[in-house]
Formats: sequence, structure tokens, C-alpha cells
Amino acid sequence: MRYWAYLIAKLVAAVGVVWGFGVLINRLFPPDKPFKDGGPMTSYRMVAGPIILALFAIGLFWFIVWDQRYRCRTCLRRLRMPIQTGSWTHVLLGAPHTEYICTYGHGTLKVAELQITGLQQPDWEPNEDMWKELFSTEDTRRGR
Repeated sequence: MRYWAYLIAKLVAAVGVVWGFGVLINRLFPPDKPFKDGGPMTSYRMVAGPIILALFAIGLFWFIVWDQRYRCRTCLRRLRMPIQTGSWTHVLLGAPHTEYICTYGHGTLKVAELQITGLQQPDWEPNEDMWKELFSTEDTRRGR
């Protein structure tokens, strides 16, 4: 639930930033004289302003979604330690993937590097308690 609330909060903040950028563009491109008073038929404000604003908004929202994809679903920290698995030379035996893990052991994200059958969504696999499992094997080695 926190994962989706964080995404919505970032999107709401982005809407505010885009709105502010739109106000800034309107101030940078002053209005021209009307055509009937000898002004141009089209102005930079009517053409360039919306294009610049649209490119900025699309880029910002794309960055937000890309950033959200590589966050832990539990603690919202960035996923770290990418590991390449699979092989490019033996695609049928094991397609190449990149695995990212949460440094606090909450889960693993597997991202397919090769998209043969269409777009494959990343696979998030939560871990129950990775550190507890590691410490239990260490305790059994010590004989406790």
C-alpha cells in the first residue's frame, strides 16, 4: 500500500511542478499583438509554449514511473546490486535477466533483458526474512 501511495504522491507533486513550469513559460513568452493590429498570425506562445510544456511533462512522468519500478515494494528504498543471470548465447536454456535486491532483504526484482514474446513485466519476489535465514545457518555451524 505504501508503494502505491508513494507513486501517487510523486505524481501529484509532478502535476504541481508541471503547472508551475506552465506559468513560467507563459511569463517567458509575452503575448503578441493581435493579428488585426498588425501582429503575426501565429506566435511563439501559441506554438512553442505547449510543445515545450508537453515534452517536459512527458519526460517528468516517464522518469517518475522508471524510478518507481526500481524501488523496494516494502521499504521504498532503491534496489541495488544488479546481477546478470542467464546467457545470451543459450537463449532457449536460460534467457538473460538482471536481478536487483533490496539491501534490507525484503525482496528481489527480476527484469528480463530479452523480450522475445512481447513485453514482459518485471517479476517482484518478496523474501520472508533473508537475514534471519542467514543467521540461522551461521548458528547451526557454531553448534548452537
